[in-house]
Order: sequence, then structure tokens, then C-alpha cells
Amino acid sequence: MTRPRLSSMIDEMSAPRWFPAALAMTFALAACSSGGDPAEPSSGGSTGAAPTAGAPSSSAPAGVSPEEYRTELTTAAGPIGSSLAGIAKSRSLKSLNQRLQRAEGAVTDAVERLGPVLPPPEVTAEHSDYVAALRGLQGDLGDLRDSVTERKLCTSSAVLARLGKAAGFGTVKSAGGDLAAKGDYPADVVKVKTPKEVTRRPANGTFLRSGSRTGNGRLTVDNGGKSDAVLTLVRGSTKLTSFYVRKGRKVTVRGVPDGTYKIFFTGGADWDKKARAFTRNCTFERFQDTVRFRTIRSATLIQFSTWTITLQPVIGGNAKTNQVDPEGFPS
Repeated sequence: MTRPRLSSMIDEMSAPRWFPAALAMTFALAACSSGGDPAEPSSGGSTGAAPTAGAPSSSAPAGVSPEEYRTELTTAAGPIGSSLAGIAKSRSLKSLNQRLQRAEGAVTDAVERLGPVLPPPEVTAEHSDYVAALRGLQGDLGDLRDSVTERKLCTSSAVLARLGKAAGFGTVKSAGGDLAAKGDYPADVVKVKTPKEVTRRPANGTFLRSGSRTGNGRLTVDNGGKSDAVLTLVRGSTKLTSFYVRKGRKVTVRGVPDGTYKIFFTGGADWDKKARAFTRNCTFERFQDTVRFRTIRSATLIQFSTWTITLQPVIGGNAKTNQVDPEGFPS
């Protein structure tokens, strides 16, 4: 069995190591003579049939008036802009999922309302393009919500960056602009700004929460995993310190005060300092077992605890980890 490792040493002696690790039919009608035989054309070329009154020619039904159409657009499309803008206000994965669901619902409602509408004749093509674009955006938002559920996207900035690259988003902006230009129609409602996708990585060993380091304990973290990580030491309900460990690197934290600690760690890509979270491919875990740091003093000797943690599974590792609800993770 392979698990991550956690090990301790006191007074230079190595203690046991732990690891976590419309169908149309036509009929031909022939005119018949009174005798039942088909009528023959007269020598003058006349069919002999009595003239009939001309039927009115068919024409495309008139659409709604421009004023009525503007009202339909405002009612249907107006909520889209506000719901998309609301995505940026998300401060958690749960909130992000809810706001994406709200935006997807607003687009769905707009498609259902505008689809049957017969627009003014001069914007028939633009209306059709706009509704089709909204359907595309509807699909994009559904895909983004799936990515949040799977924690491939973890913050509002990551979602908006990916939305900015989505085909439906760009098409709605273009189609809405075209429709607005044909008669001041309120269709250009997608005004949310989308950032570029980036990958930010603090330097290895950067303290994201400094905390007290006045003790003697030492903690070494070996990150042989596939992603960068941030570890947080929690004593009781107090977050002592958080620090950054790049993948493939080690970090040693010195001066850990005596006490018993829970160790949480989050992994992923692109560390957002403001959100205090990875924006993509995020994970949230903690070691099941706590670690204890203590100092023993004598007249001639000071003994103190040192711990070593591996984040990657190793052969013989017996330190177990648990998934942690992101809502309760100590950021």
C-alpha cells in the first residue's frame, strides 16, 4: 500500500515515519365533361373551364412592432446581463455553482421567450442569429457549471476567464451588437469583463500566513505530487501558519511552537492571493492524525520535535488523509 508519509524525530533520533498520502401531399385534378370523359381542349386553345375568382396571394405574416419587440428583448434578455455580472461576486465554490445555475436559467428563459417571437421584418435574420447564439451560451454555462462541480474551475476569476474563451459568449456579444445596431434594440446585454487565464505561483517556501514561529519545532514538507500545494497548521481553532510548496520541491518551517496541530493542505494550479485559493484543479485534504511538537529542556540539553511530511504516496506509508469540504477549509 502506498500513502503519503509523516515522520517525527526527537533528539536526533528518528521516530516511525507516517505517510498519506410539414408533410405536403398534392393531388392532380382533371376537368371532366358531362359525359364523364375527360374534356378536350377547344380548337381555339381554350380549356372550356369557367374562369374562377383569383385567390388572395399568400404573404409572410407581419411581425410585432419595434416597440413590442424591444419590450420582449428587455424582458427576456435583461436578466442575462445581471446574472453574468453576478458570477464575479462568488466567494465560494457553492456560491459559484449557484450563480452559474442562475445565469444558465436566465439564458434558458430568454431562449424560450424569444424563440417563438416574430420580430419586425427588417431584423428577422438578426433575431434568428441572436436566439441561436443564446442557445450556444446556454450550453457553455452548463459546461462551466460541470467544471465547478468537478473542481476543475474553483474561483469566479477562473470561470470568467474560461467563459471569455467560450464560443457562445463571443457569438452572443456579436449577435446582440448586430441586433442593437438595427434599431436600438436592447440585445447587447453581455457586458461582463472576462480576464485572461493565468498561472500564478509564489516562490517555494513563501509564507502566506506568517504566524508565530518562536518555538523550536521543525516541519519539513516534501511535495512529490503533481501540483503545487499550500499547507496550513491549525492548533485548536487558531490557524498558525500557511506556506507554499511547489511540486517537486521541499520546504522546512522552523520555530514551530509547542502544541498539537492539525495539518490541512490544498493543491491545484494558479494561486489567487486575494481569494487565498487555487483557481483550477483544486483539492482540499487534511491528515487524519495530528502532530505534536514539544520541547524538553535539561541543564545541558534541549530536545525538540521535528516532523517530515510527504504529500505523495510512498511504499509503506501509513498516514491517512481525508477530503475536506471547501466551505470549512482553513484558507
